[in-house]
Amino acid sequence: MIKAMDLWLPGYLAHKRRKPSRDRTTHILLAVCDHYEPWHQATRGQEEALQRLSRWQDAYPKVQSIARDCDGLPPVHTFFFPVEQYDNLVVAELTKLCSSGAGEVEIHLHHDGDTALTLRDQLVRGRDHLAEHGLLSVGPEGLAYGFIHGNWAICNSHPEGRFCGVNNELSVLRNTGCYADFTMPSAPDRCQSKKVNTIYYARDTGTPRAHDFGNPVRACLNSPKACLLMVQGPLNLNWKRRKAGVLPRLENGDLTEANPPNLDRFKLWLKSNIHVEGRPDWLFVKLHTHGCKPSNMNMLLGGKLQEFYEQVACYCAQKDGLALHFVSSREMVNIILAAEAGEEGDPGQYRDYRYKLRAVR
Repeated sequence: MIKAMDLWLPGYLAHKRRKPSRDRTTHILLAVCDHYEPWHQATRGQEEALQRLSRWQDAYPKVQSIARDCDGLPPVHTFFFPVEQYDNLVVAELTKLCSSGAGEVEIHLHHDGDTALTLRDQLVRGRDHLAEHGLLSVGPEGLAYGFIHGNWAICNSHPEGRFCGVNNELSVLRNTGCYADFTMPSAPDRCQSKKVNTIYYARDTGTPRAHDFGNPVRACLNSPKACLLMVQGPLNLNWKRRKAGVLPRLENGDLTEANPPNLDRFKLWLKSNIHVEGRPDWLFVKLHTHGCKPSNMNMLLGGKLQEFYEQVACYCAQKDGLALHFVSSREMVNIILAAEAGEEGDPGQYRDYRYKLRAVR
């Protein structure tokens, strides 16, 4: 079915009917999660990967330079690095980029035909490689990381069984220090979960597509044990950007050269209404991109992303009842957990609520 709508449309319609009232300031937590692959279509190997890092080091400070959120902080990027492509020099340069204030690093992994054991070995090896550079975070149980699955196929969800192989992937992730998954949405890819526009806990059932189901995170309610936190980005229909002037296009929060971020898309992301149940005034907007794809680099570093940040910061500052916070994916999870614990006030104070950076940004 077109754009995997048979998978996600029922959940989308059910979510759309829920319109919580807000009688106080709405805080918007905005994060960009980058499937950051320096070797994407690179023909010159490490040399080209390092050149891409150099371009980010030179250009991203300018992207950050104009906009500030209500806490006085600039936008940041979360670089989900493909650990199966680990290279010491490349990660060292990525560490320098983050140390300059650009953002934080988490784990991205492409894999196929694995078992729980071989997957665990890859995650632990990749986690430890990044930790050697002072990257990732620590939580109550030690070294911790956020995760995005390569090719979208989390929990063996590809319809042909490709790009994973591990039915109990959620448990493997949790047991190796993963504090949250940020893979969804993937539509129009058929790895898309049935659950959409939700922050929830997925329980490992030992079967494919366990992420189709789960309990929404709720304020003042303890999280279920042995479950993985799933943080979804917006999935919506964009009636202002139609195909052939008739059919709405899919809005999945992907930032690309063909579909760069803008204020209209931002307003649509807010309508996806992603929040912790019982705390409707904290809205979570998790976007994604492929920041080392050459065409996307031109968009992200060539002025369009900077213009978007400036527009959004001005829009929120001038509109009564809106407060914008630029956050990393880790900070977003900390604020989610603070909401779950029933914390009140400005969510910006909870950026380090549970998981803290090993190296100060």
